[in-house]
Amino acid sequence: MAGSTFLDSSELVLNMGPQHPSTHGVLRVILKLDGEKVIGTECVIGYLHRGVEKIGENRTYVQFAPYVDRMDYVAAVSNGLGYCLAVEKLLSVEAPPRAQVTRVILTELNRIASHLLWLGTHALDIGAITPLFYTLREREEVLKIFEKYCGARLTTHAFRIGGLQYELYDGFEEDVAKFCDMFLPKVDEYEELLTDNRIWVERLKGVGILTAEQCKAYGVTGPVLRAAGVAWDLRKAQPYSGYEQYDFDIPIRQNGDTFDRYIVRMEEMRQSVRIIRQALERIEPGPIMAKVPKVIKPPVGEVYVSIEAPKGELGYFIVSDGSTQPYRVRVRPPSFVNLQALDQMCRGALVADVVAIIGTIDIVLGEVDR
Repeated sequence: MAGSTFLDSSELVLNMGPQHPSTHGVLRVILKLDGEKVIGTECVIGYLHRGVEKIGENRTYVQFAPYVDRMDYVAAVSNGLGYCLAVEKLLSVEAPPRAQVTRVILTELNRIASHLLWLGTHALDIGAITPLFYTLREREEVLKIFEKYCGARLTTHAFRIGGLQYELYDGFEEDVAKFCDMFLPKVDEYEELLTDNRIWVERLKGVGILTAEQCKAYGVTGPVLRAAGVAWDLRKAQPYSGYEQYDFDIPIRQNGDTFDRYIVRMEEMRQSVRIIRQALERIEPGPIMAKVPKVIKPPVGEVYVSIEAPKGELGYFIVSDGSTQPYRVRVRPPSFVNLQALDQMCRGALVADVVAIIGTIDIVLGEVDR
């Protein structure tokens, strides 16, 4: 914690969380305050620790796949994609074209669902109740598609190592196209409610600034990095699942404040719809699984594969010793890495701003603690 360990009479140490609704899970933030002003913060994590990586070392490659869905439970599909791509790289296997296109559709729908939950809860933290009802209404339509496809709404286990778990249901394309048509005007509706709203702008503009250099120093990725003016998106920088074939833009802003992070995510939802529409035109008949051995025993080696999850770079590091179980599993979750920057963003802000800043990083404690 910054400053001397001896508190001046005007300084105060305050616990925010782990039961505080605005910490988005069981996060405890120790705030060092001078009146209302934040002098320093310290995050205390680990309340939700489940030892996911160690579990991975004691399960077969296939058995571990459903566990990763439980880390960032708001973006379970992205977690599953990253893990499957990592094991497929170890096996030197590539999913067939039909599976790749479906993966793109489902992960982009998942990005929209994740951003919708972020927007609703972020607005709720700041005092706007209406957007939560709106965003959950639209998110429900995405969850219905997930449920029809694989039976789950939240911890959506959609992929298999080598391809897909299930063939697409009848009417999948129609449902997704219908959602895209319905959803785009809704984003404009959210913006009408918030973007020029005087209270919203005053609460977000100039709050929690993180410059591009600071982002790079902390290893921050995702919308937080792009709001600082860095056009870094793994779908463009290191394409996977055929993303190089899609035409879309990387939304960036320059100020690196809470307002810019909001704008970036709003634009990302529009770009996701753009990608989904292109993917729908690419769906062709064919197999949904590559030729994968019944018992998965990758050759000895190690691999690191990262994808652009809704919150930033999600990476899987797997070491194989040639057996049916990974020798080492390590995950690089975006929420965990991005949370490092909280102290930098909060210094000099007010206690009320801390709530806005935690919301704008968009953390899920399931992947922070793992």
